[in-house]
Amino acid sequence: MKPLTAFAAFLTAVALVCVLPAQDKRPNGDANTRSVQGVVTDASGNPVANAVVQLKDTKQLQIRSFRTAADGSYHFAGLGTNTEYELKADYEGATSGTKTLSIYDTQKTATVNLKLNK
Repeated sequence: MKPLTAFAAFLTAVALVCVLPAQDKRPNGDANTRSVQGVVTDASGNPVANAVVQLKDTKQLQIRSFRTAADGSYHFAGLGTNTEYELKADYEGATSGTKTLSIYDTQKTATVNLKLNK
């Protein structure tokens, strides 16, 4: 019974190692990945907490979302360098225009600020 428990603990540790890096917010060290960050503001330029920022992978049509922090900031990591992404923000009926993170933007950490319309 003890070898089985040790094996189960090993499998759990391996699963955690595979899942946790997906949430990593450290700067990108991989040459094939990049990140995007920014701040969501209202029409007056004030930061908006709890706005929903959507990141759409235009190649695979997958959407990731993030709720902004108290200072209106957001961050997505682990993005492919050969994929374009579309970003937009929504909050209580207000929405921003869609902005594109291009494959030609070679910054490891791009900044895309989003302004909500009334």
